[in-house]
Amino acid sequence: MTAAVRQSPWIEIGEALLPEMTALRRDIHREPELGLHTPLTTAKAKRALAGLPLEILEGSSTTGFVAVLRGAQPGRTLLLRGDMDALPLQEDVDLPFKSEIAGAMHACGHDTHVAMLVGAAKALSARRQELAGTILFMFQPGEEGWHGARFMMDDGLLQPKPDAAFALHISPNVQTGRFAGKSGALLASADSFLITVHGKGGHAAQPHDALDPMTIACEIVCAIQAMVTRRVPVFDPVVVTVTQIEGSKTNNVISDQVQLGGTMRSFSQGSRDLAQDGIRRVAAGLAAAHGATAEVEITTGFPLTICDDRAVDLAREQVTRLFGVDAWQTLMSPAMGSEDFAYVLKEIPGAMVILGAAPSGSDWHQCCPVHSNRMVIDESAMAKGAALHCAVAEAFLRDGFSLPVPADQI
Repeated sequence: MTAAVRQSPWIEIGEALLPEMTALRRDIHREPELGLHTPLTTAKAKRALAGLPLEILEGSSTTGFVAVLRGAQPGRTLLLRGDMDALPLQEDVDLPFKSEIAGAMHACGHDTHVAMLVGAAKALSARRQELAGTILFMFQPGEEGWHGARFMMDDGLLQPKPDAAFALHISPNVQTGRFAGKSGALLASADSFLITVHGKGGHAAQPHDALDPMTIACEIVCAIQAMVTRRVPVFDPVVVTVTQIEGSKTNNVISDQVQLGGTMRSFSQGSRDLAQDGIRRVAAGLAAAHGATAEVEITTGFPLTICDDRAVDLAREQVTRLFGVDAWQTLMSPAMGSEDFAYVLKEIPGAMVILGAAPSGSDWHQCCPVHSNRMVIDESAMAKGAALHCAVAEAFLRDGFSLPVPADQI
C-alpha cells in the first residue's frame, strides 16, 4: 500500500461497517422482491437509516425513496444510487440465508448495492459537519426491466437535478476488490420484441391441411441471425437473441399461431434502428412467402449507458488513492448487458463502476455470473464499495470534476 492508502479513513470505516452491511445484505437476500414495489426491502433500508440526519423523499409510482444528506455548508449535489429489486429465479445455492421466496432471488447483487449504500449513508452522515453540499442516496426498485429509475425521475425525486451521479455494480466475474470502468458507452441499450406468426391450425398428422406457423417461426429465428450479420456493421454491433417460442400446448396439434420473444442489444441508435427494421422485414417477408402473416411488436427498453469522462476519471482517481493503481481496470470495450441507471446518466453526468466480488479461492473467469441462479459473491468486497462511495462523494463535493494534481506529481 502507498502512504495515501494508509492515510485514508474510508478504508477503515468501510471495514468497520462490513458486519452491519453483511447482516443487512443477508436479511434482504432472504426475502427478495420483484418489480417496482419492494415494501419489505424498502422497510429494511429505512430501518437501517433510522436516526441519521436524513430527509426522506418518496414518490407515488414505486416504493423507492431518496435519502437526502445536507452538509453543514451549501455546495454541489451528488447522487449515489443502489437498486433494490431481485430476479424471477429459483435460487439453487445452499446458503444459510438462501431465498425464502419461491421464484425470486437476488441474482444480480442488488442486495449488496443496498447494503453498501446504507453503509455509505452512515459513514457520510457521521461526517456531515465536514461536508459542503448535498448527497442524495437513491434507493431504487424496478431495475430488472421495470424502468424504476425513470419512474422515480418522473415522480420528481431527482429535482432539482444533482450535479453528478455515481453507482456501483457488483460482479462475480471480476477479482474481489478490483474496480472496473470506462468512459463513454459502458452498457448497451435493450429492447424486446414479440413476433406473432399467424397460420392455420390443424392435426399434427395432416400438416398439408394446415398452414404450420411453427416451421415459419423457426425460419424467422435463423433468418434474424443472418440479417444481423449481413445488415449491421461489425464495428457497430447488435445482438438479437430469441429466447421464447410458444405454440401448441400438446404434441398432436398444429396451433394457428406461434409467438417468438426475445431481446435486442446495441451501442448506437443507428444499429438499433437497423435491427428493429430488419426484424420487421424478415418476419413479414418470410411469413408472406408461406402465405401466412406476422405481426411484430417492439418494446423500447433501457437507453445506452454512457459514462462521463470526468466522472470516470474521478472514480479511477479515488480507487487508486484508496487501494493502489492495481485496484483499477479500464475496460477496453462495453458489455451487451443493460442498466436502467442509463436514464439517470442520460440527464446527469456520472458513471457506473463495476466492483469485483468473485468468491474467495475461485477462478473468477469461471464463476457463475449475475443472473445465474447459482451466483454467489465474496461479501467482503462491500467494505471497499462503501469506502469508494464515500471517497467519491467527499471528493466531488470538495472539488467537483476538477481534481487537484497529486502531490507526487507536482
